[in-house]
Amino acid sequence: MTPFDLLQRHPRAVLLSGPTPVEHLVRLSQRLGVEVFVKRDDLTALGMGGNKIRQLEFYLGDALAKGADTLLITGAVQSNYARAAAAAAAKLGLDAVVQLEERVPGMGRTYYQSGNVLLDDLLGARRLNFPEGENEAGADQALREEANRLRQQGRRPYVIPLGLDNPPLGALGYVLAAREVVEQGVAFDCAVVGSGSGYTHAGFLCGLRARGIRVPVHGACVRRSADLQRGRIATISRKLETLLGCPPLGNDDVLTWDMALAPGYGRLGPEAREAIALMARCEGLFVDPVYTAKSLAVLIALARDGAIAKGSRVLFIHTGGLPAIFAYEPELRAD
Repeated sequence: MTPFDLLQRHPRAVLLSGPTPVEHLVRLSQRLGVEVFVKRDDLTALGMGGNKIRQLEFYLGDALAKGADTLLITGAVQSNYARAAAAAAAKLGLDAVVQLEERVPGMGRTYYQSGNVLLDDLLGARRLNFPEGENEAGADQALREEANRLRQQGRRPYVIPLGLDNPPLGALGYVLAAREVVEQGVAFDCAVVGSGSGYTHAGFLCGLRARGIRVPVHGACVRRSADLQRGRIATISRKLETLLGCPPLGNDDVLTWDMALAPGYGRLGPEAREAIALMARCEGLFVDPVYTAKSLAVLIALARDGAIAKGSRVLFIHTGGLPAIFAYEPELRAD
């Protein structure tokens, strides 16, 4: 059996209306000297879209199969994942609890009230605060403690965990996304994708390898250094080998780049600023400050220094995150 056959054993709540398009970015391609194609996963529709909708299909499938009535998730204050989970919960008739972690110090009032936070509230999610930003185990434990309180009240909670000591159900959506891209008939020499939690990056990479596609998949680091992120992707990939029988990855399969990471997670550097302006003014498309701007900045850097050869066909995975643009208004307007 193939990994795609084994995927059928995992319950899935279908949240996508169909394949997202792939578009050729003509003017950006002319600027960079490589042919850029964008996989528009910003158009996954539900709750303002983004890559997290694909990840949530398998978590929500598992939650519904277990009879859950409340969904719990943790993430940064401007978490796209939390917002998408709240939207999915609303669509499926579940309550949502979103725990927002303090990952980005020194942010102002707009960051805490606009963007994804505003959408969380409109979706009816109950918000919790977690005072740390680099404590995955602690954040997961706080969610589990809240889930225990809910059980004592007679509720049936389901926790979407953050740490790597859990089955990588979120990655399954991007194993399927890789198959979707291949079936769309798009030929490409390499791909560039954001690499944060790692489930999108690892799932897409393993999905391509399961289809026999050997092109490089460049992961753009948005939260950790390239070395740390490389280990994280390798860990998730090994779990996918166990879960789905995905082909084992070689030492050269996991590619991570952190030249656009500074000044850190959720903070705008010059590379991300340039990427935001270039995409908007060349193509009329937006990329968000936290994820997609840094991913695009890595693509730009690799094209300029020749790591992606001139004339190559590059697939850029647009993972959405657009509501966060509004939360970063003061930073985007700053000189």
